Amino acid sequence: MDDMLDHDQRFKALIREFFADFLRLFFADYARRFDFSTVEWLDKELFPEPPDGGKHVLDLVAKLNATEPPDPAATAPAPWLALVHIEIESPDRTTLLKPRLPGYYLHLRERYGLPVLPVVLYLKVGLDGVGVDAVTERVWELETLTFRYLYAGLPGLDAEPYLRGDNWLGVALSALMRMPRERIAELGAEAMLRISEAPVTEQQRFLLGDCVEAYLPVGDAEAERFRGIIEANATGRVPPVNKTSYDRGLEQGRQEGQQVGQQVGQQVGRVLALRAAVLELLEAKFGPPAADLADRVNTTDDPAVLTRWLVAAGQADTLDVFRMRAG
Repeated sequence: MDDMLDHDQRFKALIREFFADFLRLFFADYARRFDFSTVEWLDKELFPEPPDGGKHVLDLVAKLNATEPPDPAATAPAPWLALVHIEIESPDRTTLLKPRLPGYYLHLRERYGLPVLPVVLYLKVGLDGVGVDAVTERVWELETLTFRYLYAGLPGLDAEPYLRGDNWLGVALSALMRMPRERIAELGAEAMLRISEAPVTEQQRFLLGDCVEAYLPVGDAEAERFRGIIEANATGRVPPVNKTSYDRGLEQGRQEGQQVGQQVGQQVGRVLALRAAVLELLEAKFGPPAADLADRVNTTDDPAVLTRWLVAAGQADTLDVFRMRAG
């Protein structure tokens, strides 16, 4: 369960930050129909799951303007609004998620009265790479419901075109795509080096590099080769593979943050990594931080203060408790 939570939270943060790039990367025909400057994230969207009355938190739901009417038959004037619903599926099968998708769609459609574009990002299922899949319900020979959705199955895609493309999210996601076994270390190092020089913010660079570090499928020998390639082409310390600052921040927060500053600082720069770890841990526990809180974290340069906040985030049961302990 914790492993799945970490998957989900890591990718929620990544896709929120690179939302437009995500749609442009895999679904360009749909991306061109949205105005990404108008995105509003609908956080903590709960879907009731009868009969036990439980609740499921939908992964990502964005509300934004469309540049053309989503329903050509509609007569409503501009601005046209639509929802984009993205589910991130980490298990190596589709059977858990697919039956739920029609219900998610109907819930969002009824609640907001807006067209919904459903998208699934598979981390461990390839299918045809990028495409349209369907859920069909039948009563004997009668098809009572057919629901279609877009999907991107990362293991079904060849890594190199994305690794060498101009979409920085694609460079990072190449770590989850098909690579020749004998070239994993080389291609992974190339991705990290490209990200280190990308024209992005430091927070974005952190998220992109974290993705590569966490998911590049290297063993011990390949990890040594990976480090060697980076050491030969870049300055600074080479981070340990598959044990990222996100993971360390989450673990150390749970353990009351002992020696967090030293461990995280060894990876990507103490202040930047601590800022990112605080924001990641807050989002994992309480949802995306409010703008004022995120600004406060991102403008704090004192590692001792950031470390104290990371400890507080790990110990707090609610966001109010965190704010009180953070001071």
